[in-house]
Amino acid sequence: MISYKERSSEVELMDDLTLDQSQIKAVLADINKANRLLGGNRITLKAIQLLANKFPRTKYRIVDMGCGDGSMLREVAAFCAGLGINVELTGIDLNEKSLQIARQKSKPYNNISYFKGDILDLNAQELHCDILLCTLTLHHFHEKEIELFITKFAELARIGVIVNDLERNKIAYQLFKIFAAVFMKTEIARQDGLTSIRSGFLKKDMIAYSELLPNMKHHISSRWAFRYEWSFWHT
Repeated sequence: MISYKERSSEVELMDDLTLDQSQIKAVLADINKANRLLGGNRITLKAIQLLANKFPRTKYRIVDMGCGDGSMLREVAAFCAGLGINVELTGIDLNEKSLQIARQKSKPYNNISYFKGDILDLNAQELHCDILLCTLTLHHFHEKEIELFITKFAELARIGVIVNDLERNKIAYQLFKIFAAVFMKTEIARQDGLTSIRSGFLKKDMIAYSELLPNMKHHISSRWAFRYEWSFWHT
């Protein structure tokens, strides 16, 4: 029987850097379809709008950590253009094969760029980041790694950070099995989706992480489709 009391440490199949590009493209298409149908990315978009309203600027540099094929950034570009918010967008990922797909898909956007790198190796002078996004990425890491990442996020983001990730929930797990059987084409996406839910978070986890950053203001909310939004910003 699966326990939901603790986060799973199982590694997702998509974290294998030896996967070929055609596999990666197919799996990311499945993930993007799930986000589109369930509206998961809207959580991040609304949080960006709230931070922009709270901290007015003529232009925002927004970085997406673990950007995959760049689908989140393309949605951010369209959303901000509709609101008249001037943005410069950067995607960072460790997988060059994913980044090649991202660059190809983002050719129509002159305000999106990508580079391969480990965000822990960057500093604030190199990145020039106002808002940092972490969408469906935090659950890939173990507890000690998460502590390092969120501390680094706070250091890099001049305004704040938006985390959008999964709730560890038995009902979500069972519903995803049905959703994946109907809407997902790749076995990797089906398996990784279940692993992701087991690796997701409870609200108490998010609260515990927030306590590691006592000098920042935090907002943690349960969202639609078994998601958590955790935004934190400098005061």
